[in-house]
Amino acid sequence: MCRPNSDTRDCALRSIGSFNTIHSTIKSWRVGNKLDEQESIERVCRAVNYACAWYPKQVLCLQRAFVTTYLLRKQGVSAEMVLGAQKLPFKAHAWVEVNGQAVNERSNVQATYGVWERC
Repeated sequence: MCRPNSDTRDCALRSIGSFNTIHSTIKSWRVGNKLDEQESIERVCRAVNYACAWYPKQVLCLQRAFVTTYLLRKQGVSAEMVLGAQKLPFKAHAWVEVNGQAVNERSNVQATYGVWERC
């Protein structure tokens, strides 16, 4: 339960579980039966974008990447959630890649952040 004075981002992350829980959950997901990959990617990304636009709170990149990875894998797409960071100024980010290409993300994400984990 989040306290009224708590940081919204911290509260949101706690509501989806600990990082270790998220990481191990994603690592254990299997890829479903393969459908049309490009169509599946477009459909999932569009659905996630709509959900984020209508959700009443700010959606964090980790939440967005978690859901996108799950939905793509359920559609038979071998998606990876990628965690990365830049040194100065320090910023961390999570995104999704399919066949080494970032999906539903700005084009320079892979050049901006150094990867520390793929799951």
